Amino acid sequence: MQQQDRIGDEVDETDLESLTSSVPRRDASHRFSSHQFSGMVRQRAYIFDGDGKYYNKEWDLAEGTGKEFCWYHVELPKGNQKLSQSAQHLIDALCPPLKLQDILSLVSNGPFCGHVDGALVFRVNSPGPASSSFTFKIAARITENSVITVSLGRVPRLGFSPMGQSLLSEVPSVDSPSYYRGERKERSGIVIEEHVLEFLLTMNHSEEADNPVPTSVSNLVVHIIDTHVDQLQDVVTKLEIELDAVELEMDRGGFAMKKQMLDDRRFPKLHLNLQRLLQVIAHGEQVFPRVKEKCSTKPWFLAEDINSLEELIGRLRRLKENVGFIANRVTAIQAGLDSWQAEQINRKLYYLSFLSIIFLPLSIITGVFGMNVGGVPWTGQDKPELGDGFRNVMYICLIMLVLVLCCFGFPALYSRIASWWRVRNLKRSWSLNRRSFQKRPNIVQERRGYLRL
Repeated sequence: MQQQDRIGDEVDETDLESLTSSVPRRDASHRFSSHQFSGMVRQRAYIFDGDGKYYNKEWDLAEGTGKEFCWYHVELPKGNQKLSQSAQHLIDALCPPLKLQDILSLVSNGPFCGHVDGALVFRVNSPGPASSSFTFKIAARITENSVITVSLGRVPRLGFSPMGQSLLSEVPSVDSPSYYRGERKERSGIVIEEHVLEFLLTMNHSEEADNPVPTSVSNLVVHIIDTHVDQLQDVVTKLEIELDAVELEMDRGGFAMKKQMLDDRRFPKLHLNLQRLLQVIAHGEQVFPRVKEKCSTKPWFLAEDINSLEELIGRLRRLKENVGFIANRVTAIQAGLDSWQAEQINRKLYYLSFLSIIFLPLSIITGVFGMNVGGVPWTGQDKPELGDGFRNVMYICLIMLVLVLCCFGFPALYSRIASWWRVRNLKRSWSLNRRSFQKRPNIVQERRGYLRL
């Protein structure tokens, strides 16, 4: 009986990365392999030989020679930190040899693409809070033999792993055993828990196992932009799955669940996050065409990678349309909740109007017979000198009632009178024109080929 491996107790994006095998290392005499962690900042350094192999290397920010090129990646932590703190992390990691203008071009917010100190620099940094799941930052500094990238948090599929040594290349197995001729038979393979499978289904791409190793700097640049677009696509896919679940809950749910959604302001917050996501996509639409235009002038940037950049730009535009559809769905769901809330309010007002109908006569009776004047009937106050008090108060109330009715009815009465007056004037003018037309002689004269009436 084969023993099964079990995966899935506590798995997230970083666990999938740990399931892959380690990257081969260069000889210590040539390049020393190391992963540095400066506080909460994660740093990675790789060197590529240009023939499809890569190795870890020390963090020295040196450029490659010949066919070799280096990649240095800085992963900023996702948390409640200021932009100046992120700049300090980059200064600690990249200075020297980078200068302050290089750091500012990588860490600043907003879109940018241009040459800084002889290197091509582009960034797509959204200005939202760093702890938000809808805040994305990706920046790169590109030279002929080195690439320096900065990201906010972990970017899925950004690294590489050998084929056949990851979770996605394993043979899966279900948790329940199978039975053969009445005997229990254990299945071989890796058992994947349900929540791990749900996580894998939210990704439109595989993990590092299927990433081809870049053979040039242009391949690496395309890979970096591709992973950024894939990350945005993952967020959009998760939003679609979440919206489908919410719509199903609303169809099944009752008063308490809908009221909880309104109290939590769930959909306005989601709509705000969608606007942030659209901003990131719009920044990419501004930056990546300029990256393609500037890279096309570089002799070391391959033509096939230019075509790959064009395909990524098209994917980004289609992704923007998809996010727009999701925003329309969120707006429709929020409009449905608002109409449901208005219906509940109208129903309560309807019940309140019934109560007012019941208590209005009682309030009138108590108001009339509670007046502190003489002559109120059925109260024994029938003295002749007090007989005019009640009558005078009723006259005043009647006059006030007539004035209130005039104030409310005067606009409608005025509009009716005005419309009647306009119709009367139109009829009168039409009758005058008709009489004058009938008095004209019916003589038709022909002059120079024209008929004159």
